[in-house]
Amino acid sequence: MSSETRPAAALPPSASELPDYAALRPADIEPALRALVARLRDALQQVCGEGAPALERTDWDNLVEPLQAAGEALSRAWSMVSHLHAVVDTPPLREAFNAMLPLVTEVWTELGADPRLYARYQALRDGPAFGRLPALRQRIVEHALRDLRLSGAQLRGQAHARHAAIEQRSAELEQAFSEHLLDATDAFSLRVDAAQVAGLADDVLQAAREAAGERPGYVFTLHQPSYLPVMQHAADRELRRTLYRAYVTRASDLGDARLDNSEVIAELLQLRFEQARLLGYDNYAELSLQPKMADSPQQVEGFLLDLARRARPYAQRDLAELREFAAAELGLDSLQAWDLAYASERLRERRYAYSEQQLREYFTEPQVLAGLFDLAWRLFGVRVLEQPAAGAWHPDVRLWRLEDGDGRLVGHCYTDLYARPGKRGGAWMDDARARWRRPRGELQTPVALLTCNFARGVGARPALLTHDDVQTLFHEFGHGLHHLLTRVDELAASGMSGVEWDAVELPSQFLENYCWEWEVLQRIGRHVDTGEALPRQTFERMLAARNFQSGMQTLRQVEFSLFDLRLHRDLREFTPRAVADLAEQVRREVAVVFPPEFSRFQHSFSHIFAGGYAAGYYSYKWAEVLSADAYSLFEENGVFDPQTGARFRDHILASGGSRDAIESFRAFRGRDPSIDALLRHQGMADAT
Repeated sequence: MSSETRPAAALPPSASELPDYAALRPADIEPALRALVARLRDALQQVCGEGAPALERTDWDNLVEPLQAAGEALSRAWSMVSHLHAVVDTPPLREAFNAMLPLVTEVWTELGADPRLYARYQALRDGPAFGRLPALRQRIVEHALRDLRLSGAQLRGQAHARHAAIEQRSAELEQAFSEHLLDATDAFSLRVDAAQVAGLADDVLQAAREAAGERPGYVFTLHQPSYLPVMQHAADRELRRTLYRAYVTRASDLGDARLDNSEVIAELLQLRFEQARLLGYDNYAELSLQPKMADSPQQVEGFLLDLARRARPYAQRDLAELREFAAAELGLDSLQAWDLAYASERLRERRYAYSEQQLREYFTEPQVLAGLFDLAWRLFGVRVLEQPAAGAWHPDVRLWRLEDGDGRLVGHCYTDLYARPGKRGGAWMDDARARWRRPRGELQTPVALLTCNFARGVGARPALLTHDDVQTLFHEFGHGLHHLLTRVDELAASGMSGVEWDAVELPSQFLENYCWEWEVLQRIGRHVDTGEALPRQTFERMLAARNFQSGMQTLRQVEFSLFDLRLHRDLREFTPRAVADLAEQVRREVAVVFPPEFSRFQHSFSHIFAGGYAAGYYSYKWAEVLSADAYSLFEENGVFDPQTGARFRDHILASGGSRDAIESFRAFRGRDPSIDALLRHQGMADAT
């Protein structure tokens, strides 16, 4: 970060100014956030305290707008701080973040659970001003009332205080979970010699050699660009076993005790259960589903078990074929967890005559980005143009301007694509700010933050992406388009705001389908050294392999989703042992692949313990039904049909949270969703 001083008042910037991450110092964070928290509390007093208009005179202008303006300013500032903490974590930044986390959590908890505010919204809902509001603002008021109820605004006395304490402690625990996992991942490295690296690609070896520095040999870590190639391609079984054990025991009782997430998980689950009971629900899953598409935990469980039933025969066949191949061709009579990825890649190469490692040489980051942005233009009429990334938080970061065909600014997107120490693992899209027509008429355009953890280029070569990486990039850009292409000007319903959690994956999963279209792969597939186009024969082999082990993959996702659901619905003994026992019960019911006893996957399950997916991990499969069915309309009309693309933009991307997700889907597709397209896309069309 820059050593220049940034005034506290400049955090966040104005509606038109892009955020200046580079100038933000840890020392700036506390004074800026304290000022913004005070501003939000003043706004709350303005609308609810002494001197506020009489209840019967409550309207949008004297209730919603003051809180909206102050809340948006705090949200943007906290977004800057949170994002930096996730992508360039340093001890001073972490200290500043953690120092402010209790205060920021406290003020949002106060706001969300204030009984005076609930009374104000109820007065607006029941008063004459409500009928004069546009339908969208009426929806926003209804949702605000719902969210206030779910945040404890109707609780009184000791129950109200306890709910606030639960919110505060839960935020601390989720942050601890995330930090433990990041630190445990960063802490591990393994140095090996040349005799142990057979099977690995040259660029992987070069990166491992660079990681070793002046020491002899090669150094591998638990970051995905280092870990995954070893698991898929390293012939040395002991190397795979060592890395696998380190990976699946991160932040657990089998590692550094200071980074053990066992008690964090147990306490979080106990607090979530207590919170649900305080609010009148039997369990946290019921509470979590209130603002989602799914009606009940039982409906979600039925959906997952039905999917497991359909996928099981395919998964059993996948595993039997893999075991037979591993025994006959690789000498692996007992297929272990650390052998699965390696044996699967060898079987894929044997069956489909192409190598994922060779395929990487056709997917360079610049070419993939160019093809992705070309697709955005063809489908949705939006141009993506690079501009200088002034104020970026790291030299890797690039900044893109999105425009409509007439040159009108749509929004901006930052990309930060490479793994590095101090950066949270995985891939995600977050927002720096949302589209909003401010009270005086100024339009605030949205800004997206797209983060991945790919292997950076080695030497003079650009970064080489696996096809899975390509799909990840398309997926996250789909989220970005959902955020950026909204036409809703109300802050509470623009972009993904107000969209049911189990529908937000629709645009991201939809865009992944284009990673399997020949016209797209022709555009993005150019050999890094020769510039030769991806051969059509290779593409046909990729297509034939598209559903390779799809049964096993589907069951794995069902296993995670069912574990998450039952963890938050059924668990009553909140101990590490009870969590582990439940994970084993779910495996016995739906899985065909069983990890070793030492596996502690729950200790790194960030989605549900630190990422907002608690009792909602099923959303990936739920939304996959929607996305596959949406894509099937493109298959019927032409996958690049501009009219269908315009319909998708208008009814799915642009509508934001202005209506229920099922209504947006029906407006686009002309009917309710069907699972048939998903089963067909995954090679399970005959599953009954």
